[in-house]
Amino acid sequence: MRIAIVHDWLYTLGGAEKVLAAMLRCFPQADVFCLFDFLSQEDREKIGFKTSRVSFLQRLPGMRRNHRRFLPIMPIAIEQLDLSGYDMIISSSYAVAKGVITGPDQLHVAYVHSPMRYAWDLQHQYLNESGLKSGLKSMVTRLLLHRIRLWDVRTSHGPNDYVANSHFIARRVRKIYGRHAKVIYPPVRVPETYHRVPVGRNFMTASRLVPYKNVRCIVEAFRLLPEERLVVAGSGPEAAALKAIAGPNVTFVGFVPDGELRSMMSRARAFVFAAEEDFGITPVEAQGEGTPVIALGRGGTRETIRTGGDAPTGLFFDEPTGEAVASAIQRFIASEHSFDRQACHANAARFAERIFEDNFRSFVLDRFEAFRRQFAGPIESEVVHAVQWRGAYSELEHQDALQATVRSRPKSA
Repeated sequence: MRIAIVHDWLYTLGGAEKVLAAMLRCFPQADVFCLFDFLSQEDREKIGFKTSRVSFLQRLPGMRRNHRRFLPIMPIAIEQLDLSGYDMIISSSYAVAKGVITGPDQLHVAYVHSPMRYAWDLQHQYLNESGLKSGLKSMVTRLLLHRIRLWDVRTSHGPNDYVANSHFIARRVRKIYGRHAKVIYPPVRVPETYHRVPVGRNFMTASRLVPYKNVRCIVEAFRLLPEERLVVAGSGPEAAALKAIAGPNVTFVGFVPDGELRSMMSRARAFVFAAEEDFGITPVEAQGEGTPVIALGRGGTRETIRTGGDAPTGLFFDEPTGEAVASAIQRFIASEHSFDRQACHANAARFAERIFEDNFRSFVLDRFEAFRRQFAGPIESEVVHAVQWRGAYSELEHQDALQATVRSRPKSA
């Protein structure tokens, strides 16, 4: 069985790349395809492959610096990937990967991190953040996004099966594509056991510092809580603006390697998260280190944080505003004793890498076996029918021969 895994693009190591790495652990013989690949060889080896097969976008000038400008031609580019030599295609899609062209004898399983957010329900946010709210460029961009939506729906019939990374995304797949999606939560590296460590005074958040992560409202919340401390881990284009509005009780530490980041998480009073994510790996990682989470109550975090019962692992706020975040932090402080860090770790263990790999491998192989049976069924039926028809035909020939013999005998016989 030849397997191809199609990923949208590769230029950084994020949550989708962690899923890709887990897929390659499930199917290490698979070949990797993508629109473009600007990873270092070291990062490729971290994911689990040496080389990838890319589209013509790899060679276009400016692609490395600002790939989103090329969004209008990405549907065309993904359709040029030649997958004709493969028995099974797995797409890892948050943009266009699920639109690859496959044949009727190839099984295509699409793991959807999200339908294209900036083309669908986050279109207006994308236009506002890009300075395209009005004007000629706005009109052109809206037209292009409209055409991308048409292509996205048209190609939704291509995959044989959909897998979503949360029930939140499964609902989006149903609404946009009209298809059912099996939910398999993405893999999170969770320690096998929880080791209690001393907890400090500070709260913490970690994220790429970009607008949709809503780190601004967290920083603003701590301006309203001057007695509390916040540590912000991560880098990005919003870093300077966030530092400009932050109070003296907010510390920015920039990019932090994974091991150090987890150590910081384990010592924080709580992890604060304000993005509406499709799943949200970072809040689960924080819980895996025993840390409660204060999060925006939208998207995938509603499936990964327990707010009720005897063992809550966090609490929610309703709006990504400084006031709402500050109020949630005050509620947390008032009930901090009720959050058991061992329970946080146990909750995160539901999303461990091993569980994803077992579930995903079993689902894909079961679907491939069923697909091959379905594919072989009509052929087998035709063979049986041909044999039966030939047998019936032979019986007719035999009867005709007997009748001819009887007719040719003399009447006296």
